[in-house]
Amino acid sequence: MARKPIQTHNSFNLLSTNRSSIFSGHDGQLSLSAIFLDEYRDRLFLGGKDVLYSLMLSPVSSESKEIYWPPLPGNREDCIQKGKEQTECANFVRLLQPYNRTHLLACGTGAFQPMCAFIYVGHRGEHVFTMNPMNVESGREKVPHDPSFPFASTFSDGELYTGLTADFLGRDSVIFRSIGGRTTMRTETDQKLLHDPRFIAAHLIPDNDDRDDDKVYFFFTEKASEGGDREEAIYTRVGRVCANDVGGQRVLVNKWSTFIKARLVCSVPGPHGIDTHFNQLEDVFLLRTKDERNPDVYAIFSTISNVFQGFAVCVYHMADIREAFNGPFAHKEGPNYQWGAYEGRMPYPRPGVCPSKITNQPGKEFGSTKDFPDSVLQFARSHPLMWRPVLPALRQPVLVKANIPYKLKQIVVDRVEAEDGQYDVMFIGTDVGTVLKVISLHSGNSLETEEVTLEELQVFKVPLPITSMDISVKRQTLYVGSPAGVVQVKLHRCETYGKACAECCLARDPYCAWDGSSCARFVPNSKRRFRRQDVKHGNAVVQCVDQNVSDVDVTEEKVVYGTEKNSTFLECFPRSPQASITWLVQHDDRKEEVKLDDRVMSTDQGLLFRHLFRQDEGVYICRSREHGFTQTLAHITLQVLQGDTMDALIARDFAGISDTFKDRSPGNHRPWMPCSTYSRVQIGQSRTWFKDIMQLIGPSNLPHIEEYCERMWCNDKIRKKHKSMLEKYRQAQESARKARSKGSGERNRTPRDLRGQEE
Repeated sequence: MARKPIQTHNSFNLLSTNRSSIFSGHDGQLSLSAIFLDEYRDRLFLGGKDVLYSLMLSPVSSESKEIYWPPLPGNREDCIQKGKEQTECANFVRLLQPYNRTHLLACGTGAFQPMCAFIYVGHRGEHVFTMNPMNVESGREKVPHDPSFPFASTFSDGELYTGLTADFLGRDSVIFRSIGGRTTMRTETDQKLLHDPRFIAAHLIPDNDDRDDDKVYFFFTEKASEGGDREEAIYTRVGRVCANDVGGQRVLVNKWSTFIKARLVCSVPGPHGIDTHFNQLEDVFLLRTKDERNPDVYAIFSTISNVFQGFAVCVYHMADIREAFNGPFAHKEGPNYQWGAYEGRMPYPRPGVCPSKITNQPGKEFGSTKDFPDSVLQFARSHPLMWRPVLPALRQPVLVKANIPYKLKQIVVDRVEAEDGQYDVMFIGTDVGTVLKVISLHSGNSLETEEVTLEELQVFKVPLPITSMDISVKRQTLYVGSPAGVVQVKLHRCETYGKACAECCLARDPYCAWDGSSCARFVPNSKRRFRRQDVKHGNAVVQCVDQNVSDVDVTEEKVVYGTEKNSTFLECFPRSPQASITWLVQHDDRKEEVKLDDRVMSTDQGLLFRHLFRQDEGVYICRSREHGFTQTLAHITLQVLQGDTMDALIARDFAGISDTFKDRSPGNHRPWMPCSTYSRVQIGQSRTWFKDIMQLIGPSNLPHIEEYCERMWCNDKIRKKHKSMLEKYRQAQESARKARSKGSGERNRTPRDLRGQEE
């Protein structure tokens, strides 16, 4: 197994937006499957198909290093012989975890024979990245065999805790503890414990200062045994085990003796007490606070209903999760009995607790779970489920999206200090390569929440699903992964919110504030006193009363041509996702609001005329309104042309374009260039013509024009004949004109009709 470290000085290719950069691997085929952000070392580690990468995050250096890591010899062939697809029979790196101060633990699928290795990454300040190809061990129980199967893991005190399907066929769903000096632990094969689970996340969260009481929490979905008549009901769970669990002495030997689980509920209250439940867990993010014992748990849920597609984000407090685990156990006697709370005698120590100073009492001390009585272990085995579910903060989601054209897949959250309080900014990745930047607002004791979408970022050009996200508060950067690669995105770009106090205030972005001269990064406790920001209300009138609010109109003025009976579009984008757009039309000195109907429609991008009339001509004014503040965004003069005028314009412009093919030298023609090059060279000359012709021909004839242009300018053989073709075109136009004068009814012929005559 060869090793080939590769270095390059341009690992991140900067995009034109100057806000993001992308890394797709040295061959452009990364197939990203694992990501680990190491802020201590200022490095980003990536795992893909048969490859590992180390990227330096320092702005001084963009150097990257690569390790080629294919399956062990013969494993790829065995994988194919067992009936797997050739594309699956590779080593997809699924796990990257810090092992100690100088090494990472990396595990991959190894062509359905999982394997692990330790990667030497050096000390802080160094950039080394090497692996001993001879020191590879089995990865069973650490990552799934199948690269498409979900799993969750966390590494703590030299031990790896993993929830996964541990066999070749993906049927043995277990929670494992491996590596380290202690005996390997796993859950029993029992559907009461885990019933077709899909693991999403795993985290070690301490309960108190006693490290013997530390617990590892797993977040997953599974088929619910308490679902009643709905045999296929899916519920989301939070389960936990004690980190110091070593199993029982006679019962549950080398099996988890402290595993318990509770239901996570995320639902929208409905009429008559009927809630809309979001049961399928998509992703979990732990928002760490100064108190490491009490992070906030953010989770994305989806519906599994056939009625509609919906997504929700719920937030949970650790105090509520612990309360559920300290409450009654769920109990059911026999198959015909209803589920209820267990009210019988509880064995001591309480099932699910850890052997620690907190558990021990005088005369009843337990050094390990092996000292627990068999009655405790038997009860834990038969009662793994808690009766009370875990409800979200405020008893409802902080974000709900229904019937949207994409799916919410990943979430990370940044807690931001603003002038008027603290806000959690959610970055939500979708299955079409976009990231939503959202905040949720609520006032006082009210349960009503307001969702504010600050931005929708298209981070990948191709609509690939986002599979991983990580956030660097230190660098104010978001790292977004998809199969195509990883993108580095700035958390904020305040200068894009306009050049006026009102526009900056209306953006309601907690990262940004008006500093007296520009919209800039808000820094708490800054010495600069002049800062205007109102995230909660976005009240620009109050915040910017002395900042010339009435002079912030940056009005775009342009002329748009349209033809009768064709469709025409007037473009106008609001500068804020929360702004509402109003259209006014001015005829002479009269100004009135545009009447919308099936023919004239207002869209998110502008005003659409599906069928243009002569009387639609006039000056159209696009205005945005948000929180009582009104802005004029555009003045668009719409001129409506008759069909005869369009024909004349096309003939004139085609004749003009033929001249652009001529070289400066007499009798010569311009050397042939690719279409993209030609369009860049001619952009100043052709852009106006192209926009005009697109407006005139209408969307129905767009494919004909594109095909005609392709034949005219983008085919080398036809290029040589372009002069004669243009001449024929003019002749055809003249024939059409004469035919019209005789009433032949050919006035609406398109360039494609005429091209047919040429052929």
